[in-house]
Amino acid sequence: MTQAWVDLLFAHWPVDKDQLRSIVPPSLEIDTFDGAAWIGIVPFGMENVHWRIMPPVPLLSKFLELNVRTYVRYKGRSGIFFFSLDCANRVAVEVARTFFRLPYYNARMSKQLIDGRETTARTNRTIIYRSERIDKRGGDCLLDCDYRVVGEPFRSSPGSIEEWLTERYCFFTPNRSGQIVVGEVHHKPWPLQIAEAEFRTNSLAKVLGVQLPQTASLLHYSAELETLEFAVKIFAGA
Repeated sequence: MTQAWVDLLFAHWPVDKDQLRSIVPPSLEIDTFDGAAWIGIVPFGMENVHWRIMPPVPLLSKFLELNVRTYVRYKGRSGIFFFSLDCANRVAVEVARTFFRLPYYNARMSKQLIDGRETTARTNRTIIYRSERIDKRGGDCLLDCDYRVVGEPFRSSPGSIEEWLTERYCFFTPNRSGQIVVGEVHHKPWPLQIAEAEFRTNSLAKVLGVQLPQTASLLHYSAELETLEFAVKIFAGA
C-alpha cells in the first residue's frame, strides 16, 4: 500500500516504562533512550492512499489519522507499538484492522490550515487539529490542539533522540492468536522541523491509564513524506 503523510506532528513525552508495561504485550521489550521510555501522539493527514496495483479510490484515498505509540524491541529489532490509531474514514478503519491487525478506531476529525509568511519550509504555518473518538471499541478520548513550524528543515543526526524516535521502519502487533506479527514500512528519512504546539485537550494517554509528565513535550513537524506499507506477517527474527 502506498500512502503520503502530510502536515504531521511528532509530539513526544518521556515516561517511566513501568507505566507502559501492563499495556504493552509482555513479549515486546519496551525500548528506552537514556533510560526513559517515550510515548508519541502523532496527528497528520493521509493522501494518495491506495494498493500499489490499483489507482486511488475517491473518498477512500484522503483522510485524517492520529496515532498513539511507543517504541519497542522484539528479537533484536527496533520498531513501533501502536496503542491506538484514530481515523476519519470508516472503510479505512475496517481495512486496516483486517490487513494490518492494528487497533484502528472511528473518529470525528478536522484539520484547518492557517498560513503565515509562506516559505518552502512552511515557516509560520499553523495547523488546528481536532479528533474525537466515536468508536465504541475504544475508550472516549479527545485531542484538541494547534501546532506550528518554527524552524528550518533538517535531517536527524545518527544517534540523536530525533533519529531514535522517528526512524522506525516496522511495527509489531499481536494477531488474533496472540502471536507477534510485523508490518514493514519503507520511506526516506524524515524531513523534520522544530515545532510549537498548544494542547487545549489531550486525553489520548489518559484513556490508556498513562500520566504524561508536566515537562514540555518534544515537538517536530514534517510537511510530507511518501511511504510504502506491507501487510503484516509472522516475525521470523532470531
